[in-house]
Amino acid sequence: MREPAFWGKGNSWQSMLLAPLGKLYAVATARRLAQGTPLQLDVPVVCVGNLNAGGTGKTPTVIACVERLRDMFHTPHVVSRGYGGLLAGPVRVDPNRHTAAQVGDEPLLLAAFADVWVAKDRAAGAKAAQADGATVIVLDDGFQNPALVQDLAIVVVDAERGFGNGRCIPAGPLREPVDTGLARADLLLSIGSIQAQQDFAAKLPDTHPPHVTASLDALQTGMTWTDTPFYAFAGIGHPEKFFETLRGLGADLVATQALDDHQTLSTTLLSRMEAEAKAQGAQLVTTEKDAARLPPSYRGKVITLPVRLTFGDEDGLRTRLQDLPHL
Repeated sequence: MREPAFWGKGNSWQSMLLAPLGKLYAVATARRLAQGTPLQLDVPVVCVGNLNAGGTGKTPTVIACVERLRDMFHTPHVVSRGYGGLLAGPVRVDPNRHTAAQVGDEPLLLAAFADVWVAKDRAAGAKAAQADGATVIVLDDGFQNPALVQDLAIVVVDAERGFGNGRCIPAGPLREPVDTGLARADLLLSIGSIQAQQDFAAKLPDTHPPHVTASLDALQTGMTWTDTPFYAFAGIGHPEKFFETLRGLGADLVATQALDDHQTLSTTLLSRMEAEAKAQGAQLVTTEKDAARLPPSYRGKVITLPVRLTFGDEDGLRTRLQDLPHL
């Protein structure tokens, strides 16, 4: 499901009409957090979450945390709810055995970087990870979930979209009010271009946690993007950002297909896109997350564009990870 256009606007008639429901949503979130009894583990927990519904860059942020923690000689395990997967867990993700339909696409992608546990009960997943040798837990999402004591809570936001119209679901994109959420956060990470970062920073409330900036850049793989026409498709939070990245690399996009976030890549859909690409002499290309949902018969037919975070201040995140308790 794609977010409504009015979520990014000011006081549209739609958002004003739905505002009472948004307030109820905020109350429900606050009540859930207040009534929870968070579990304190023997190892630190890093939560990578957001205030907005949908994609903000959590997955590349989890990868960035895992890589830096491993550089510090720690053993990070990722715990995920496994959105879109059928398994309740706790189960350790095995890319050779599990499919996206079982554990979700993001856990499959993250399993290339660390041990990943899928668990609808995050506390149970974290305990399983700790028992399996994790020295630090990286919680993929869960900022609004009271299951675990979070030693470092990182709120990730798309700098271009910011916090939208500032209203809660369904009147806007927020899971909770900005001031409320930022008061619980230890670090705010905004992802986007220099101009988007400047615009976002100018709109931040006076009181906010330490702010770190980053951009999402294509990983240098030696791939030449200028010699071949491409048919690009993406089922992520904001597919147009993927298309913009490809164009920035000089890719000739003869066609683009924006899919819903986590949309199932059926054989029928893939066959249609494959035929359309072939008719235009184009190569199919998609995101890493979408590639995790490809059936085996298509994995050799679709090129993947990997992206990673580039930080404006590398020490901004690294220092907070170094200061985690129990490490």
